[in-house]
Amino acid sequence: MQRIALFPGTFDPITIGHLDIIHRALPLFDKLVIGIGRNANKSAMFTEEQRMKWIKEIFGNNPNVNVVVYEGLTIECCRKVGANFIVRGIRYVNDFEYEKAIADMNRSLDNNIETVFLTCLPQYTSVASTLVRDVLRNGGNALQFLPEVVANDISKAAIPVGKQKA
Repeated sequence: MQRIALFPGTFDPITIGHLDIIHRALPLFDKLVIGIGRNANKSAMFTEEQRMKWIKEIFGNNPNVNVVVYEGLTIECCRKVGANFIVRGIRYVNDFEYEKAIADMNRSLDNNIETVFLTCLPQYTSVASTLVRDVLRNGGNALQFLPEVVANDISKAAIPVGKQKA
């Protein structure tokens, strides 16, 4: 049986913190599916298509990485892609408390799906998509927190980064 994991998130945009978790999760699983979740409570800065394009560009040469867009329960996405694991990155203690509550709920809904927590490296604790979006919306330079393909696209954008629309 293959060890397939889902790494869910909005990835709006994907950051170097996400890449840290992905690269460290890859040796643990046979296949890693990056799940771009639709969140009705969040207003995306970048389209799902753009986020998917970036992930495919970054991991296109790795046959063990796939990307999907999903809506609804993360465990339903796990079932659709055949994942028995969910990977979550932890930056701070409060992340763990929040993520543990979600993991407990997911386990209650399907005890065949296990959540694996990976702590991020210290240099990535302040890197969060929410903060990166805030910097970009306010005209700041957040390119140092982004993978090269993402930073290049944002740098070349005709729209100033502080005025990006989804």
